[in-house]
Amino acid sequence: MAGLGTPRVHFRRAGSTNEHARRLADLGAPHGTVVTASEQTAGRGRQGRTWWAPPDSSLLMSLIVRWPDGLAAPPELLPLIAGVAVCEIAGPNARLKWPNDVVVEQSGGLAKLAGILVEGRPQAGWAVVGIGLNVAVDVADVPNELRGSVASLERPSESVAPLLANLLSALEVRLAQPAGTILDEFRARDVLRGREINWTASLPAEGAAEGRRRGRADGVDGTGRLIAVADDGTRMTLQAGEVHLG
Repeated sequence: MAGLGTPRVHFRRAGSTNEHARRLADLGAPHGTVVTASEQTAGRGRQGRTWWAPPDSSLLMSLIVRWPDGLAAPPELLPLIAGVAVCEIAGPNARLKWPNDVVVEQSGGLAKLAGILVEGRPQAGWAVVGIGLNVAVDVADVPNELRGSVASLERPSESVAPLLANLLSALEVRLAQPAGTILDEFRARDVLRGREINWTASLPAEGAAEGRRRGRADGVDGTGRLIAVADDGTRMTLQAGEVHLG
C-alpha cells in the first residue's frame, strides 16, 4: 500500500485545501490522498476564522483519512493525532493546546504555530485533516490584530517540502497507533493542564450549566475530552469549543 501523500494534488494558489479534499473524498479519493497549496485565499480555522498566511510561507495541507484503512484510534481523536504529529516535526518547544492548536510559550502567553481543522462525514467513513503550519512566516509582517499571537519556525521557504514529507511520515505512524498511546503523547505536550482557563459552559459537557465559566484544566480523559474543574469545584468534560487561558 502506498504511503500517505499518494496521490497528491498541489495548487500554487487555492481557496481552501480542505474544500478541495472534501470534494475529492466525496468522489471516492483513497485514504492518504493529500491536497497542498503554496497559498490559500480562503483558508479556514475553527469557528469560521480566517487562516492568515503569506504566499510560500506555510505548510498548507489537507489529508483524506478513511477508516479502518489507516486508523487504529477512534475518529474523534484525529485532531489530537494530528497535533502530536505536528509537534514531532516542529521541535521540542511545540506544545498542544486542546483541542486543535500547536503553540509555543512566549513572554506574553501562547503564540500559535499551527492550526488543525478536521471535517468529514463519519457516516461515510472518511474525514479530512487540515493542517496549517507557519514555516517561513516573518512575525514582523503579522497583521496588528494578530501581533503576539502568531509564531513561526522561521525557516526558509525551501523547508516546506521536506517538512511535508516528514509530517506525512509522522502521521502515518500516529494513525496506526492505539488510542492510549496517542493520549499519552498528547498529555506529555499538554500546555493547558494545571492552568487557569475560561470556557463557555453551553458546550456539550457533563455537569455544565449555561454561561461563561472559569476554572482549571486537568488534562484529557480517555476519549480525548478536556477535563475542567470549575471554580466552584464542579468537574466536567468538554467535547469541543473555545477554551482560553486566564
